[in-house]
Amino acid sequence: MRKLIDKFVFTICSLSTVLVLSILALIIIYIFANGVLAINLDFFTKLPKPVGEDGGGMVNAIVGSIIMVTLAALISIPISIGAAIYLSEFGKGFLATIVRFLVDVLAGVPSIVIGIFVYTIVVLPMKRFSAIAGALALAIIMIPTVVRATEEALRLVPQTLREAALALGAPYWRVVLEIVVLSARSSIISGVLLAIARIAGETAPLLFTALGNRFLVTVLDRPMASLPVQIYSYAVSPYDDWHRQAWAATFSLVIFILLINLSVRFFFRTKE
Repeated sequence: MRKLIDKFVFTICSLSTVLVLSILALIIIYIFANGVLAINLDFFTKLPKPVGEDGGGMVNAIVGSIIMVTLAALISIPISIGAAIYLSEFGKGFLATIVRFLVDVLAGVPSIVIGIFVYTIVVLPMKRFSAIAGALALAIIMIPTVVRATEEALRLVPQTLREAALALGAPYWRVVLEIVVLSARSSIISGVLLAIARIAGETAPLLFTALGNRFLVTVLDRPMASLPVQIYSYAVSPYDDWHRQAWAATFSLVIFILLINLSVRFFFRTKE
C-alpha cells in the first residue's frame, strides 16, 4: 500500500512539474515566434515614428529602462543590505520583529499602490512626472526582495567564522563586513539580480511616476520612457506596426530577464 501511495504521489508531482514547464515553454515559444521576426537594427537605434507611420524603434524606452533600473538599484541596494545586516547580526527583540514584519508587508503591497504613493509624495510636489519618481517606486519594490535574500544569506554563514575572527582581535564591524558579507556575496548578488529582474518588467508604478516620453531623454527630472510602459501603450493601440514593435520589446525584455536568471544560477554554482 505504501509503495502504491509513493508511486501515486511521485506521478502527481512529476505531472505538476511537466505542466509548469510546459506553460513556461509555451509562453517563451509564443513570445519568440512573434518577437524574433520583429527585431531589427532600427528597433535598437531609432526613436518612435509619429502616430500612423510605420518603422522607427524604441531606443528611448531601452535607455529609459536602463537609467531607471540602475538608479533604483543604486538607491535600494545600500539600504537593503544595511537593513539585512542589522536584522541578521544586530537585530534582537521587538524592534527586529517589527522590521521583519514591515519588510514582509512591503513585499506584499501591490506595485500599483507603491506607484500611487510615490505619485503623491514626489510627482505632485514636483508638479511633473519624472525618472526620479519612477526609480524611487522601483527601488521601494526592490527593497524587500533584497533584504530577505541578504538576511538569509548572512544567516547561512557559519557562526564559527565569526568566532574565529573575533578570537583574532578583529572588531565586530570588520568581522561583519570583511568576513560575513564577503562569505555570502554570491547569494547576495543573486538576490539583487532577482530583484532587478522583477522591477525590470514593472509597468503600473511607472504609469504613475515616469509616465513615458516619445523622445530620448536623459534628464532625471523629466518624464522618461520605459520598455514595460511602451509595450503596454503599443499593445493597446490600433496599429499593426506598433503591435509588431510591442512583440519585439516583449521578446527583448524576456531575454534580459532570462539572462539575469542564468546569471543567478552561475553565482549559485560558483558558491557551491
